[in-house]
Amino acid sequence: MNIIDRYIIRKYLTTFLFTVGIFIVVIVIFDISEKLDDFLKNKASFTQVLFQYYALGSVPFFLNMLTPLINFIAVIFFTSKMADQTEIVPILNGGMSFNRLLRPYMIGASLIFAFTLISNLYILPVTNKLKVQFENVYVRPHKISTTTSSTHMQIDSNTYVYIDNFDTQRATGTGFVMEKFEGRELKEKLMADRVVWDSVATKWRIENYTNRIIDGLNEEMLKGEKRDTTLDMKPQDFETYDNIFTAMSTDELNERIFKEETRGTGMMNDLLLEKYKRIVHPFAAFILTLMGVALSSKKVRGGIGLSLGIGIGLSFAFLVFNQFSTMFSLKGGLPPLLAVLIPSVTFLILALILLKKAPK
Repeated sequence: MNIIDRYIIRKYLTTFLFTVGIFIVVIVIFDISEKLDDFLKNKASFTQVLFQYYALGSVPFFLNMLTPLINFIAVIFFTSKMADQTEIVPILNGGMSFNRLLRPYMIGASLIFAFTLISNLYILPVTNKLKVQFENVYVRPHKISTTTSSTHMQIDSNTYVYIDNFDTQRATGTGFVMEKFEGRELKEKLMADRVVWDSVATKWRIENYTNRIIDGLNEEMLKGEKRDTTLDMKPQDFETYDNIFTAMSTDELNERIFKEETRGTGMMNDLLLEKYKRIVHPFAAFILTLMGVALSSKKVRGGIGLSLGIGIGLSFAFLVFNQFSTMFSLKGGLPPLLAVLIPSVTFLILALILLKKAPK
């Protein structure tokens, strides 16, 4: 790297960090004003609000969500300022090509990409868990349903389970039915009034059960009050509150996806969207950096205001486009991978067009 590379990288990262600081302060102030009544009503302590919810929960969440916008604004801001101060023209006139000028920008974007990817895969699931736990107790406890009803689940290739009602807090279900098939032929049907998760033995206890075993024309009926059994399901599999998948580690998410392929409980789209977002969204650092340089590298009359306004508008358009594609996947049947890729690919094409038209 030469002195110009180091200069641009330093400008890039310092502007990015400065913009992050401003956004975080503004967001936290607005968030506190919105949720202060909930904190007071549900008796959240100052320490819990400051450390668990904001420092370790909400700040990483908001930072991850707004990194594309912050990155884009930072690139446009310092590049427009360089162009306004006639710094870019001498660099290009000195023999450096426009493509070569992009190298330090790509180095800076690579650092942000690496940080965002590592954060998505390993840090955010932990901080999101703290955030979700806090919100479920102190922000919207009245909106959290602890029971699920009429749950059908396939736990292996031949075994199907139905639970009429399940209480996730008590880890107790009622109206339990388990059917085992061999091909299309029913071999066993177990019905129980209650099923309870034993966290010590890591087994399920069924109560007041009737077990019907079928062997051709022969049938055997067994009844009992209590019986322990091992099933490939856990109480967590019945949790359905908002943002549950964002609080899962990558390993937990992959395990849930693997089980969902067999069970078919209707959560596959949500699971795949969360997985693909963690991997694909960090690439926005490269896309929006290219677009930012293309938009702001030309000196314009009136200073940096126009470029900055365009940058903010496009940043919000990118975020809104992401949300629309996510909703089309959840409600309209759009494949999750396409829902995650379409906004990035669309803006990548736009970035390449702008780069081609940028003054060189």
